[in-house]
Amino acid sequence: MEKAICIRLKAYAKQIINCREVVQELETSFEDLSNILSLTGNPVRLKILYLLNQEGRLCVCDLSDILEMNVSAISQHLRKLKDRKLIYSQKEAQTIFYSIKKDKISLLTPFFKIVADSNLLEVKL
Repeated sequence: MEKAICIRLKAYAKQIINCREVVQELETSFEDLSNILSLTGNPVRLKILYLLNQEGRLCVCDLSDILEMNVSAISQHLRKLKDRKLIYSQKEAQTIFYSIKKDKISLLTPFFKIVADSNLLEVKL
């Protein structure tokens, strides 16, 4: 395999500086999105987020019943989502309900749209 060699004749310093500034300004957004992508790369967590978006809030037992998984497994996924600050919990009596944080919904919405519009992924001939 050949080594990749840059063969440009002239560097465009202004372009490089502008791009560097944009990337630096968006650093927090890149980190947030990267965080979300790593979590939503797991189908169970993506399903949990999708369900929470659709229903507003659900408890671990609801998610366990819907996804036909044991409570312990669901709890582990919820912990990861909560640790990364995608969801929050609210206790009512003996039940803990989970919801998506409002400031994260706009980042997640495109994923939910892709899931809902499954035709988007079909190859058009």
